[in-house]
Formats: sequence, C-alpha cells, structure tokens
Amino acid sequence: MGNPAGFDYVLRAGDVVIRHHGKAATVLRGARAAQFLIEVEQGDPQLLMARVTGNYRRGNERAAKRHPRNAG
Repeated sequence: MGNPAGFDYVLRAGDVVIRHHGKAATVLRGARAAQFLIEVEQGDPQLLMARVTGNYRRGNERAAKRHPRNAG
C-alpha cells in the first residue's frame, strides 16, 4: 500500500473541512476538530487525514468489483 496523498484541509468558522483532490471528504466540528488540529502538527498530515476520512486503499477494489455479489 502506498502513502496517502492529495489531502488538504481548510478552517471555516471553527470547523475543519478535509478535502481529497479538491472535493470535501468530511467536516470535523467541536472537540474533534480541535483534536485534529493538535494531531496534524505532530505526525504525518496525509496519513492522519486518510485515517479520519476512512479513505484507505486496500488493493482489492478491482477484485471486489468483479465479484458475483457485486455484479449489477
């Protein structure tokens, strides 16, 4: 699995908007937003934002798409 990339965040009226390739992925408010701002300064910001948004690549997306259960 490669390193996550393409994330950024902006502050809007006390909220933290996390974007992935320019599109809003999630909004953090209140205590979670404050905690995020502390954590983003301490570690890898890309990895943190991927974890918060749940945007992890697992490497099995193509195989899952072809599975009979997922065939439309």
